[in-house]
Amino acid sequence: MSTQTTQARSDRSHLPLSHPRLPTWAPRLVAALAIAAAGLVSLTLGWGVVAWVLLAVVVFAIALPAWSLKVENGRAAKDRFVTTLVWIAFGTALVPLGSLMWKVVSEGVPVLSAEFFTYSMRNVIGEGGGIYHAIIGTLLVTAGAAAISVPVGILSAIYLVEYGGKSRMARTVTFLVDVMTGIPSIVAGLFAYALFALMFGPGIRFGFGGSVALSVLMIPIVVRSVEEMLKLVPHELREASYALGVPKWRTIVKVVLPTAMSGIVTGVMLAVARVMGETAPLLIIAGSTDSVNWSLFGERMMTLPVFVYYSYMQPGVPPAFGQARAWGAALVLIAIVMALNLLARWIGRRFAPKTGR
Repeated sequence: MSTQTTQARSDRSHLPLSHPRLPTWAPRLVAALAIAAAGLVSLTLGWGVVAWVLLAVVVFAIALPAWSLKVENGRAAKDRFVTTLVWIAFGTALVPLGSLMWKVVSEGVPVLSAEFFTYSMRNVIGEGGGIYHAIIGTLLVTAGAAAISVPVGILSAIYLVEYGGKSRMARTVTFLVDVMTGIPSIVAGLFAYALFALMFGPGIRFGFGGSVALSVLMIPIVVRSVEEMLKLVPHELREASYALGVPKWRTIVKVVLPTAMSGIVTGVMLAVARVMGETAPLLIIAGSTDSVNWSLFGERMMTLPVFVYYSYMQPGVPPAFGQARAWGAALVLIAIVMALNLLARWIGRRFAPKTGR
């Protein structure tokens, strides 16, 4: 028995501890060869660039795992194949985003100027004018929507997490929030219009109505994001506060909310960015105008999404100037949304709880 055991150990000692591996430059080599082979086939058959790229991707996805299977082993080949599929999916997702950004930037940058940001479209026919009135309207309407949605959303989330538990009321509120998440934006606009038409009569158009319509879309996003952030706060923090005799409301204000503040701010900013680009509700209730309107409770108010819509659908004569202004306004809207996302990240880091020892 001891002889067999010694022999088995001796055989095991000669087993390799690692399999051969492909060099680090192997994927780059396979990619270069795949591009060259696909280019040769495409030139021979007269294919375009898209077919060339697709064929190169297929050749790479087959060649690299096959080489890995030959040199390494089956597990490594599967890993390389799945990794290739992940990169292909990532690249496919970037194609529409990259093409959209390229189109908007290439069409919108030539329009940007000092006049474009400081003038409205009042008494402008053809060339000239700007989006000053639309920027002011977008900021005011979005600020009004945030003023309505943020307190309602945060307080609702606090009730669901801290007070509601598994009660019937909490389940009902959660169900209604989920239903509101799927409401089409035009329905929110119709709701706001119907609400204010009952108060002020048909044909009412003003900025605060747009804020109410956007708040209908924004509240469920704020509730769900804040609810998830509050659930991530460890229960040990609440229990430690209760053990010191701190009442529940003060625990929420001084312990729970500061701990979750980073995620709450991020969720609110994302909700604001989400509703800032809505067009249908504002077309219905906020209307459009060529002049600057500083009052949410005044007359019609222009916003950037509505300005883009009217500038492209009704560009005027000649149409090239109106369509150019539409691309410029779209670029500005994307820049504002991006700035809000960056601001949300900065505030999230600024208010994140310190983790040092």
